[in-house]
Amino acid sequence: MFADPIDGPYSIFLKLLEKMPPAQALDDLRTLTVPEPVVQAIRTRFEESVAMVKELDEPAVVENKGRQPWYAGPKPDDRYWPAVKKILRADGWADDAITSLDNSSTRIVSLLDHPQEKTFRSRGLVVGYVQSGKTTSFTSVIAKAADQGYKFIIVLSGIHNGLRRQTQSRLIKQLVEPNPSQWHQLTNIDRDFSPMPNPAAYFGKASGPRVLCVVKKNGAVLRKLAAWLEAASQHLVDTPTLIIDDESDQATVATKTINPLILRIMEGLPRSVYLGYTATPFANLLISPAAADLYPRDFVVNLPKPAGHFGTEVIFGRDPVEGEEPEDAPDGYDMVRFVPDDDIEHVRPMKRESIGTFTPTIVDSLRDALEYFLLVTAGRRVRKTGNPHSTMLIHISVNTAVHLSYRGPLKALLNGLRADVATGDAVDRLRALWESETKRVPADEFGEAPVDFDDLLVELPGVIQACRVVMDNSNSDDRLDYENGPVVAVAVGGNTLSRGLTLEGLSVSYFVRAVSAYDTLLQMGRWFGFRNGYADLPRIWMTDELAGWFRHLAMVEHEMRADIDRYMTEDITPLEFAVRLRTHPALLVTARAKMRGAVNASASYGGQRLQTHYFHTDADWLKQNTEAARGLVKAAIAEGLEPVSNDGRYVFHAVSYTSVLGFLTEYSFHDDWAIATSELLTEYIQRRVRTANALRKWNVAVIGNPSGRSEFSFGNHVTVGLVNRARLRTERVDFADIKTLMSRKDAAVDLPGDHTKATEEDLKRARATFAPATGLITLYPIDKGSAPATTRAAKTRENLSAAEHVIGVGIVFPPVPSGDAEAHYVQADLSGVEFEELEEEDFSAVEDDE
Repeated sequence: MFADPIDGPYSIFLKLLEKMPPAQALDDLRTLTVPEPVVQAIRTRFEESVAMVKELDEPAVVENKGRQPWYAGPKPDDRYWPAVKKILRADGWADDAITSLDNSSTRIVSLLDHPQEKTFRSRGLVVGYVQSGKTTSFTSVIAKAADQGYKFIIVLSGIHNGLRRQTQSRLIKQLVEPNPSQWHQLTNIDRDFSPMPNPAAYFGKASGPRVLCVVKKNGAVLRKLAAWLEAASQHLVDTPTLIIDDESDQATVATKTINPLILRIMEGLPRSVYLGYTATPFANLLISPAAADLYPRDFVVNLPKPAGHFGTEVIFGRDPVEGEEPEDAPDGYDMVRFVPDDDIEHVRPMKRESIGTFTPTIVDSLRDALEYFLLVTAGRRVRKTGNPHSTMLIHISVNTAVHLSYRGPLKALLNGLRADVATGDAVDRLRALWESETKRVPADEFGEAPVDFDDLLVELPGVIQACRVVMDNSNSDDRLDYENGPVVAVAVGGNTLSRGLTLEGLSVSYFVRAVSAYDTLLQMGRWFGFRNGYADLPRIWMTDELAGWFRHLAMVEHEMRADIDRYMTEDITPLEFAVRLRTHPALLVTARAKMRGAVNASASYGGQRLQTHYFHTDADWLKQNTEAARGLVKAAIAEGLEPVSNDGRYVFHAVSYTSVLGFLTEYSFHDDWAIATSELLTEYIQRRVRTANALRKWNVAVIGNPSGRSEFSFGNHVTVGLVNRARLRTERVDFADIKTLMSRKDAAVDLPGDHTKATEEDLKRARATFAPATGLITLYPIDKGSAPATTRAAKTRENLSAAEHVIGVGIVFPPVPSGDAEAHYVQADLSGVEFEELEEEDFSAVEDDE
């Protein structure tokens, strides 16, 4: 018996939904003489169910208007999703993690078209994080889509055999093996696609087994698949197809072979959804929406960051973004070790012609990295928790000959270390390394148990004995294989290890390969992901420059995802939005060919509060900035302005913008301060003066510490106490990051009233009221001997140790009035940047025959 009178008809309706869209199913109920009030009650219940899916808090979704909702979530009699969930639970997934995956995959499936719609060719994009479980996400989406009637599943799995095999293996385990009679496989672990005879055997019956095809993005393979599907076209008219493009920004966008072939395959599938998955969607979001291409015109999904995931900002930190307090921006953990610039020529060839004769030197930084890896592996054996595998990545070049040159030196190093451990000669050095590293990143900060060196020393000989040196590249037969027991491996490779492929138990990375684009750089960060049981132990050895680039990318990622979330709340469709991607003077956003549809985008300073926090520490650079600041004070006085003095501060009102521009010309901003440059700020101010008659006048404040131990003179009787700003701990030479320069109340030092407790929005409103067209510059003299103020601060900060006193600068721009358009924008100028030819990403493999 049914508890509710409409339960019976509703169950009939759900069965009809498996064969037809909702509107048609409701009409069929009427044909079955179900009373109209009952039909309307069924409609209401169904609409409430699908609304609950649409209103899930996560993931964030931007979708096209007019798409008909149809999916209310998994049903009790589903076949494929329950099997996936059972496997995940057996693999140790926590209930809350499974619930999050269930919700996100349900929301994504709700964005697909109903499989029995007459015709559809939709395009969507799912944005995840590097090494965050995207494969598990699309496996869950495939399972739920298959439960709803999607019959043909095509997975485009990267451009290398390793990733294709790994993906095929996971799909077999989670989809095929639980229901072997319900799947036809057109590919297997060892074989990419080859044409099969008699396509009718696979697509003849709508109720028959689902068809799975996992192919790499290779021209020869996709041509065979496209031709086979065209020959089978009569059987595909009514075949709902889901195309998953894993790593959809790689080889898919703006390529002469792969892109047209994917479009050709879709053309032969009248009922198909193209669903791209990537953690680096820069290329996808720069496709022109007006082009007949794979722009995600129907929906974009921003997956939530999974709990416990190590992402870019967790490791490298990032600068604060618009509207964010500096103290709220993450600093990153102390897990990055710098490779000296002098080491680079010894670990990778600097010129193409030297590749053939290159022999690597085991420099101190590489020795430290390898020895620490062995210590970590031994320490993890003591803990007996987490992933049983342990991997070190050495990524120095794309060239396979360079990879091979490392085999001998690395094996010799391991053999020598084995002997030194046996005799005890290496014990003191290794103890010092372990104790230094574990002091810098304490285990208890991650809820892990500290490992005593003497305990891991017992395990160390076995670890060294088990360690393999693996050359994993497109020309190597010696590949990483995690299927046959615990692995301890030092993997030397390039492209085959830099996309999609999971390096199990990755603990240490030695990364000195120079690349030229955001997406390529991020995807090479195999150290992102989950580190259950050893979250305190991963380390990365890289150059100071690369670390700075990753920190910049953390801010790019944050802003990109915030844009997607913002568009969701504004009810804007993918065809109406354009995600802004902050540029960098030394990096492309993505390959030049993929940026043809891009335009300069707005990065307005209106309403923003900027503050310098990166500084050089050498005398010449600091003296130049001191003279620039004194010059601005002198210029204000020369204009006949008298400063208002209060509590150790001086404020000049109505300084001309020409004096401010002169200051910006003389003052040097650190290159790592990606928010602005003198040129960008000057251009912005000049445009606001020219187009809106704004920013003609500026207020200039000199802010000191009234109880400072020493005084600093800006000249002309403007003298204030030095302020204290210790720097964050760093190994970088001639570099200081103080993180926070100005307090919130300093941003209103030129405005009437008490703003001590004002929020950021309060300050914007106050400036719009009292100084709507006037900007503010604040000058801070920072004591060169600044020290951490408390014992707690000393854990993350150290003495500033600058050669001269430092001049910090804050800049506050008034909000731009509504309707006052701004169109200023930044794009990387690469004309003066040189990248080594051998380090450009090579896509020739996707064009070649197998």
